[in-house]
Amino acid sequence: MSEADLKRFFLEQVRLFESFPAGKVEEIVARSRMATFEGNEAILETGDEGRYIGVVVSGHAEISITDNTGTRSVISELGAGDVFGVMSLLTGDRIIADVIAGNRCFVLMIPREVFEACILTNPKGVAYLSRLLAERSRAMSVDLATAQSRAIARADDPYALSLGTSTPGKVLVLNVGISQIHFGIYDTRDLGSDIHGIIDNIDEDVARISVAVGPHVRTMERARFPLSELFAVMQAATGLLGDAFAFHPQEVSAVGHRVVHGGSRFSSAAVITPAVIADIEALSVFAPLHNPVNVQGIREAMRQLPGVPHVAVFDTAFHQTLPPYAYLYGLPYDLYKQGGIRRYGFHGTSHRYVSLKAAEVLKRPLGELEIVSCHLGIGASLCAIDHGRSVDTTMGMTPADGLIMPSRSGSVDPAVMIHLLQNCGMSPEQFSNLINTEGGMKGISGLSGDIHEIEAAASEGHHRALLAHKAFCYQVRKNIGACVAAMGGIDVLAFTGDVGETSAAVRSLACQGLGYMGIRLDEEKNRNLGKVNACNVISAADSPVTILVIANDDERLVAWETLRAIERNDLTVAMKEGHPEAPIPIEVSAHHVHLSQADVEKLFGPGHQLTPEHELSQPGQFACSEKVHLVGPKGRIANMRVLGPTRKETQVEIAMTEQFKVGIQPPIRQSGDLANTPGVTLEGPYGSTTLERGVICAQRHIHMAPEDALRFRVRDNYVVRVRVGGDREMIFGDVVVRVNPAYRLAMHIDTDEGNAANIRTGMIGYIEEIQSRH
Repeated sequence: MSEADLKRFFLEQVRLFESFPAGKVEEIVARSRMATFEGNEAILETGDEGRYIGVVVSGHAEISITDNTGTRSVISELGAGDVFGVMSLLTGDRIIADVIAGNRCFVLMIPREVFEACILTNPKGVAYLSRLLAERSRAMSVDLATAQSRAIARADDPYALSLGTSTPGKVLVLNVGISQIHFGIYDTRDLGSDIHGIIDNIDEDVARISVAVGPHVRTMERARFPLSELFAVMQAATGLLGDAFAFHPQEVSAVGHRVVHGGSRFSSAAVITPAVIADIEALSVFAPLHNPVNVQGIREAMRQLPGVPHVAVFDTAFHQTLPPYAYLYGLPYDLYKQGGIRRYGFHGTSHRYVSLKAAEVLKRPLGELEIVSCHLGIGASLCAIDHGRSVDTTMGMTPADGLIMPSRSGSVDPAVMIHLLQNCGMSPEQFSNLINTEGGMKGISGLSGDIHEIEAAASEGHHRALLAHKAFCYQVRKNIGACVAAMGGIDVLAFTGDVGETSAAVRSLACQGLGYMGIRLDEEKNRNLGKVNACNVISAADSPVTILVIANDDERLVAWETLRAIERNDLTVAMKEGHPEAPIPIEVSAHHVHLSQADVEKLFGPGHQLTPEHELSQPGQFACSEKVHLVGPKGRIANMRVLGPTRKETQVEIAMTEQFKVGIQPPIRQSGDLANTPGVTLEGPYGSTTLERGVICAQRHIHMAPEDALRFRVRDNYVVRVRVGGDREMIFGDVVVRVNPAYRLAMHIDTDEGNAANIRTGMIGYIEEIQSRH
């Protein structure tokens, strides 16, 4: 087919391009590539990342899904002029169906960047694709959530944990501390040449520097130096590894900075601006030993590299999803409201990575897992990660709280501090040094905070070393149980950090006695683990809970967060430039019930069908004339509205203020995510039904059709911050985006959230920024 014939074909036979001018079609064809596929050859496969949409030029193919039994269901037959591969590019999910050639096919493969630049800018083209997506979704033999779960299971890198990018460059990571500076250099095109460096300034006279690429380590010493010479020192040190690894600032495309405390202000990594620096400095009151030196490192790096983006990656950000009852201390409420005194948690980047890596290893969606992450290193903390959200953690307002650690005391009765200050003549500075550098296993053993020195001494019968080791392991084990209780279950127990990765004894003792929770360690695997690869499984074959050891690389995680933050920032800028102040209608959702047909008949009688009373904003959804009473351990809520149509499983949605009334504590979850949720009794005019599970507090969310998501530059499961005007303007964080062809644009909050902000149905919100990309 000649170029002229190809152009005519697209203009006359491809419905997608009916509204496109000839010049635009010519540009699309010129920037795409023609590919040939033989009969039965896969054109796209489930689990692949969506990089193209395809247009069949000749031949025929089919879109199909294979279920768990291996049975293949055909969704759509494709012939000349038909389009495929659209859903993945519109939603951002992995490809959820196979596209298989029926005979020899010629296909024009249109790359993502051409799709976004040339097709998504045409409103009629977007409307056509949205209709096509809706038709194919209805034709699927399984629901979208099930198909997406299967796609994740078959994907190589479902959570984009790789640092690879299409743009060449190096990401520099700086972790500037009081006595040490850690740095990392990551080439986004050569993923096997990571450089790690440590500048040790503990000695007042000499700086000891080590750099490494893989197993190759080089060291040097020099006189202590001011921070203004940092880049020169990094260049000299990396030069010891050879010219190929020498650090050249002009190659840096982005800089990531680890910042210890982000307070309540930062729920994700942030591209650094003067305002961000000011916020970090203001938060130094909570981290006086860390934030000021973090800022010094930021200022020096920005002076040396003014032309590249700099990103602050906060230890605390991941934990901003903690509910108030988990982060509040038992102090007067005004101390929290006015002074910000609350639990913030730390090691957030590590805990987040552990959750994603665990989901990748298990080949299950993160949104259906309950994970206990144990970061055991110089600092130690546990985190309860419920379906992707941190819901509790052991560290508090500062990293000194929580577990006994190598040299930090962990939680101490506040009266101990008062006693030492008043009766023992200890100054506040001395007490701070006691709990931060002289406590923990070091303080109990009187020897060291190094776990291997402790274990060696314990092996020789050193009483205090034995006691220190036992106390540490006991606290880890006890807090694993607390995390499981916080979530109501556990699927994964993961260890990371220097201690978590290298001490088989700690892992073993932490798991002992937890068999009744389904935590069963394979002692031989654990004992013989040796050096951890990216991730190792050490649970017994019959263990209901998967036990993992995950390699921790703090600097690499900061680089990963840096790249994600820059992407989010670029998307936010593009969104605001393309559609400034694009409005989103807000709806306040009162408590309600979705019923299965089986429960409809238990409550209203055999064969009963729900009676629509009026339509809701989401297509196909309606309020019913039927109502039920909800009965909990403590009380009841009468006449709860039933919404239709029926669902596979009954779900009850209530606000937090109603939880106390009925005596249950449901988690914050997305609709349909019911694992390990509490149950309740429902009463109807015919009878009652007792649910074993199904009560949630709905996470605030935005429904979007694909064309809405394209306008806002977001995808399914993105989390955004939404500004709402009114009597008192406020910003809602942690708002999840749900994209589906059947949805109509609307943000849903519950009655508690509406009352707190004086928001009424019909008000308008605006997306301020993309908070995270799941």
